[in-house]
Amino acid sequence: MQKMKTIGPKDLPLAEFHNALLTAIAPRPICFASTIDKDGNPNLSPFSFFNIFGSNPTRFIFSPARRVRDNTIKHTLENAIATKEVVINVVNYAMVQQMSLSSCEYPKGVSEFEKAGFTPIASEKVKPFRVKESPVQFECKVVDVIETGKEGGAGNLIIAEMVLMHISPDVLTADGKIDQHKIDLVGRLGSDWYVRASGNALFEVAKPAKNLGIGFDNLSEEIKNSTILSGNNLGMLANIEQLPDLDSVAIFQRMNKALNSIMNQDLGKESKNQLLHQLAKDFLSEGKVVEAWKTLLSK
Repeated sequence: MQKMKTIGPKDLPLAEFHNALLTAIAPRPICFASTIDKDGNPNLSPFSFFNIFGSNPTRFIFSPARRVRDNTIKHTLENAIATKEVVINVVNYAMVQQMSLSSCEYPKGVSEFEKAGFTPIASEKVKPFRVKESPVQFECKVVDVIETGKEGGAGNLIIAEMVLMHISPDVLTADGKIDQHKIDLVGRLGSDWYVRASGNALFEVAKPAKNLGIGFDNLSEEIKNSTILSGNNLGMLANIEQLPDLDSVAIFQRMNKALNSIMNQDLGKESKNQLLHQLAKDFLSEGKVVEAWKTLLSK
């Protein structure tokens, strides 16, 4: 195994180190921030140093960092400090190219709504406009701005509290919840790269059982040392609250054709285990954890 590359904050030119960070910490959600200056001129700019940090109160933090190349600050930061209001619009695949265009550094007073072809719509509780094309928009009040440094690359944490949320009906399920496929969000990576959060890229991971999973320490050495089951497979197996009882294992062994076929073959222990582990892996790929365990417990 090759030795890991180890880098300190000052070991590379700042621009190179900055790009390494953005490539490693990814994907990042995009805050498409709409603000106005003290004279009422609109501004629109995307930021990927962004996330949600609580639901009660609902707090977002995004960071218009100081520019790496010349240590200047962005209009969004100036406006947030001056007016204490912002609208955070989420970005989906249908608008990502226009969003990217809005990140051009147009002179102060030039509207990125016009330059990028977005439709401004009035907010209800704050002055900055919402982006009509965005599937979800959050009207926010700025509650604090924390400066993390004075040099290029330093962050400016804008802490914003949501006062109103708007959701397009086009991204809702029949029961009124946001459909992760319909909303079709994008995330930011390093350099020119983005990621689309839809299609085969989406997968579910069951949250740990409320009553505690059995844990890796309760997996047999045979299972933990499997050459077929991956770390993710073992994580699924270890998340079960309790193992299936032997009677249900015996019934499953008789009823499942694939498992029954393996058990009736004249094979050595290692060969049989390989087939059982592969069948269990197939069940796990379908989210069938109990069936996987019944396969692994068959004798």
